[in-house]
Amino acid sequence: MAAERTGLTAIAIGLAVGLLGGAAILGHSLRDIRPSERFVTVRGVAEKQVTADLAIWPLKVRVAGNDLATASQSADAARDKVLAFLQDNGINAKDIVGRDVHVVDRQATDYAQANTQLRYMVEHTILVRSAEVDKVQKISQMTDKLVAAGVVLSSQGTWDKTSPQFLFTQLNAIKPGMMAEATKSAREAATQFAADSGSKVGAIRRASQGLFSIADRDRTGPDGGEGGGGPASDPNKKVRVVVSVDYFLEK
Repeated sequence: MAAERTGLTAIAIGLAVGLLGGAAILGHSLRDIRPSERFVTVRGVAEKQVTADLAIWPLKVRVAGNDLATASQSADAARDKVLAFLQDNGINAKDIVGRDVHVVDRQATDYAQANTQLRYMVEHTILVRSAEVDKVQKISQMTDKLVAAGVVLSSQGTWDKTSPQFLFTQLNAIKPGMMAEATKSAREAATQFAADSGSKVGAIRRASQGLFSIADRDRTGPDGGEGGGGPASDPNKKVRVVVSVDYFLEK
């Protein structure tokens, strides 16, 4: 009986030693792993002001009448006045890239009303696409001359505007520099965090690039455009990118 108790005691002691040894090994392993798991996630931002390099300007004229031939002639005359206005003010003929005509018979539509007074509507759309942004912007502010000539540019609702849209198309040319600037900003933030926590910034653990955004520089309207004029109504733009970077922290 005494021998049996002695054997059990030896086994218990052996198990205890084994568990202690395993804990020591596990603790050593955790000490090895934890430093590599210490990292901080920071964001870096870069912004750049640029000027639009492309202007797109749709000009629309609409004429309504009960006689299709008469309405078409009036619409053609209005279109010709718009073309003359553009060319007289320096718009190159090659930059007038689109001319479209659209005719609606109001009595033939599903939503026609019995009291429709003018049956036909003839619409001409003239599209200007030009790299001469300043010139297009200046001429777009002179459309009162068309009004004086009896031509009223037409628009229907928020999404059917006849004001120019100014676009920046050289994003790929500035992407590398902005990415470098944003990454530098992220590292500066990580360095400050590391200094506050008594650590040093190590290598990059993971990095993800946010989307580039281009917005009007002086946007005040609810849709991002100046004065509500649309998100591309200002030739002056602000490009922005945000990156997210994980940095390892070292003792």
